[in-house]
Amino acid sequence: MGNAQEKPPGCTAAGRPAKGSSNGAPGDSSPAGRRREPRRPAVDTSYLDAPAGALPPHLARLKNQGNHLFKHGQFGEALETYTQAIDGCAEAGLDSPEDLCILYSNRAACYLKDGNSSDCIQDCTKALELQPYSLKPLLRRALAYESLERYRKAYVDYKTVLQMDTGVQAAHDSIHRITKLLIEQDGPEWREKLPEIPKVPLSVQQQHREKPASIEMAQARAARAAQSEARKQEARFTLLKQEGNDLVQKGQFEEALQKYADCLSMKPDECSLYTNRAICLLKLNRFEEAKRDCDSALQLEPTNKKAFYRRALAFKGLQDYLSASSDLQEVLQLDPKVREAEQELETVTGLLRQSLMHKDVHTARV
Repeated sequence: MGNAQEKPPGCTAAGRPAKGSSNGAPGDSSPAGRRREPRRPAVDTSYLDAPAGALPPHLARLKNQGNHLFKHGQFGEALETYTQAIDGCAEAGLDSPEDLCILYSNRAACYLKDGNSSDCIQDCTKALELQPYSLKPLLRRALAYESLERYRKAYVDYKTVLQMDTGVQAAHDSIHRITKLLIEQDGPEWREKLPEIPKVPLSVQQQHREKPASIEMAQARAARAAQSEARKQEARFTLLKQEGNDLVQKGQFEEALQKYADCLSMKPDECSLYTNRAICLLKLNRFEEAKRDCDSALQLEPTNKKAFYRRALAFKGLQDYLSASSDLQEVLQLDPKVREAEQELETVTGLLRQSLMHKDVHTARV
């Protein structure tokens, strides 16, 4: 169950108010198999598509809203929304252990994201009272215990997780790490000081063994589809870029601009696209736009010689000869053998002198 493999949070900020966002754990614990959501930087969205169960529509909407907020990194707002759903269940007299377990588990994920390990533990414990041997609340509680340096309790929860699913690599890694800490802390008798590790019923173990198979099949299908789409996108990108390069060779700069723009919509962090597009803009005397593209290229690659050289040409077109000179000197510092930069520097230096002389004459007349 790869979507349950969470990395331990930092061991700080225990009990901090649950507002804003920080590093922590993913979202909801669903017992049903589902297709894994696409990966997003810093946010695990595996909590999505949890079963609605017995929740009435207005509470189901709150839970889905909380999922949406969590997905977009708005952990404080998601926490408040899950709280409203939990309170709504109490007001409606709703007794659905499965749904309430998910809501408490989701809210625990928000607390963990915010570094509020104490409240995370409390919510995970409630979730486990409702649905004993739920994998994600156990794993989140273990992470929270570990962040508070309550290593014995963390060890017990990780061990319980591994009875249910031996494939949770995060639990294996944490067990290995915590074992070393406990040996240092308690000596050779460290096992004797552990709380009792619950024995997970065989029926529960079997249930968790059956689920990963269907999940893994769905994930494999999704991975194959994603790989196929990625190959198609890569082929299209390569074709568009080559077409743009060919159009530049033919002097068709307007047409090449569109090809490079299409490429940038697919790979906005490809430095060469900005420097290539800058050539077209320079040829079309669109110097300010060429400068901006070179700026973008230098943000991605601060030592890119082409970006410095082409930005110098843009500055020259804008009659900012001092900036052009500075960029050309940067090129020569990176590579003294760039003959074009030497020639341009001579030209720009002459233009700079002329502009300064003209300015002095104008000042004298005034």
